[in-house]
Amino acid sequence: MFEELQPGLYKEQTKRGPAFWTENLLPGQTVYDEKLSGNGELRQWSIKKSKIGAALAKGPPKIPIKSGDVILYLGASTGTTVSHLSDMIGKNGMIFAVEYSFYMLRRLVFLAEKRKNIAPILADANHPERYQSTICEVDFVFQDISQKNQVEIFLKNLKFLKPDGKAMLAVKAKSIDVVADTRKVYAAVEHQLQKEVNIIWQRTLDPFEKDHCVFLVEKK
Repeated sequence: MFEELQPGLYKEQTKRGPAFWTENLLPGQTVYDEKLSGNGELRQWSIKKSKIGAALAKGPPKIPIKSGDVILYLGASTGTTVSHLSDMIGKNGMIFAVEYSFYMLRRLVFLAEKRKNIAPILADANHPERYQSTICEVDFVFQDISQKNQVEIFLKNLKFLKPDGKAMLAVKAKSIDVVADTRKVYAAVEHQLQKEVNIIWQRTLDPFEKDHCVFLVEKK
């Protein structure tokens, strides 16, 4: 039994816990090893291979993404999470998917050849000035980058966010400080963010993603 959480996103209660599904942009086609349902019209969103997927399992009120939105995704990797956001924004939306690794981007390009609402960008997110002429203002920014200065990178890229847009940061605590207590790292990140943005909500992602926390923010 599927419950519609918001347009294009569904929840199913199973014996193992909640499962989440997106309405497939390309019915019948998979992107990774995800399950399909309803003649391939729905794709299961892995809560163990996606930070946003894990956040869904921890119960955020809503993901601020809708059909037709423009998204800036920092640290796109091979496109697992990107593909589900691609489902949600539909054919009239666009994802600017920034990835530093050429190997990862190569696989993302193959995905973009099928999903026309994904634009792969080979770039270092620490230098947004290098791709600012390539993208426009966006409705949503998401970052999943394992670097010590990940909060600084996130704040730099908020210049692309519309005044009423939302942004989500996936923090990997051990990339910031490998020996510090994760709670202290999250508290330091929260303090750093509060100087620049309003925090709407935050969630730790254990046990799905160890030593990770996500913050949803908006501009002040």
